[in-house]
Amino acid sequence: MKTLFIKFMVLLSLALSLNTQTANAHGEKALEPFIRMRTIQWYDVQWSTQKFAVNEEIIVSGKFHVAEDWPVSVPKPDAAFLNISTPGPVLIRTERYLNGKPYTNSVALQPGGDYSFKIVLKGRLPGRYHIHPFFNLKDAGQVMGPGVWLEIAGNADDFRNEVKTINGEVIDMETYGLSNGIFWHIFWGALAAGWLLWWVRRPLFIARYRMLQAGLEDELVTKQDKLIGKVILIGVPLLVLGANWMTINQYPKAIPLQASLDQILPLSAQVNAGVVEVDTLKAEYRIPERAMTFLVKINNKSDKPIQIGEFATANVRFLNKAVSMPISDNTDTMIAPEGLSVDNPAPIESGEERTMTIIAKDALWESEKLDGLIRDSDSRIGGLLVFYDSSIGERFISSITAPVIPKFN
Repeated sequence: MKTLFIKFMVLLSLALSLNTQTANAHGEKALEPFIRMRTIQWYDVQWSTQKFAVNEEIIVSGKFHVAEDWPVSVPKPDAAFLNISTPGPVLIRTERYLNGKPYTNSVALQPGGDYSFKIVLKGRLPGRYHIHPFFNLKDAGQVMGPGVWLEIAGNADDFRNEVKTINGEVIDMETYGLSNGIFWHIFWGALAAGWLLWWVRRPLFIARYRMLQAGLEDELVTKQDKLIGKVILIGVPLLVLGANWMTINQYPKAIPLQASLDQILPLSAQVNAGVVEVDTLKAEYRIPERAMTFLVKINNKSDKPIQIGEFATANVRFLNKAVSMPISDNTDTMIAPEGLSVDNPAPIESGEERTMTIIAKDALWESEKLDGLIRDSDSRIGGLLVFYDSSIGERFISSITAPVIPKFN
């Protein structure tokens, strides 16, 4: 019965999303572009596998940058929760790490910081599902990371979710406390229904209104009504206190649900922050060409020549085909393999400061609904500019931001 109920809920959630596009399965395009571009900037997200069986584990890992230019209309990330977006209970989360530290609560993120994450998941229901990591920001909503399609094989009845309690007892989390929960739901529902029926069994509204008009209001509430009311008024609190006392005695070592806020500092070496400084002087979006043009001043403080290889924003990657770089990516991140170009392709030498024009051009601006940025009340763009040293393949990442000027011709 439990398995059938879970399958029904999954099928219901899938049916409700049939009229959406595949890549839009969890509303990752629903948020305004400035929120997707200038809050959580995901990169290096990887899934250990995309085909596994029920009870087998997979790992999703990667990094994200918390944008310095956090939108003023979005609450600061003082409480954020890292989770996995799924179409129903098709997976369970068994472990979660941020910067190598296990944590279970919400976390306070620092704008300008970089974090690494790892989430361990376990297959629960067989099928093919579209899955995303995401951050749920307090008072702001979900910011989706790049997702994948996962194929879970096996039989749902074989799933096991057993844990060992403090006193050494092994329990099945799928059924533990189920009968007790059902009993109390039925009990309180029956009590509420009985109290309601006690009053609606007699004529209502017009008949009672006439009694009021006739001055018979004292007869509307009988002695029996008052007696039953007193019994409920005294009996319900006593029942709750008694049940609570029994629970405390039965489970003396119970740990309450945690409501604290974890404080985890950003990575100490924030993706080479400060090694390559970028000042965005101007950003223009040319609507007919679907192209974003940046005028940037780059100061190479590293000890090696570098080239611009990529611009990433809102799970879209614009690549410079003239620069050799690894583009391994098993997520559904949208990639424009020839979408990035520069006016001066020569490497930026160590210690050199150069002003350059960068163009990110592709239909993905429109298909991913990022061109709506020019119609936002906060028309600023944000993203990650990636530099590569061609000799040893070292990578430098800088976060950029600027107000966008629309060009209609």
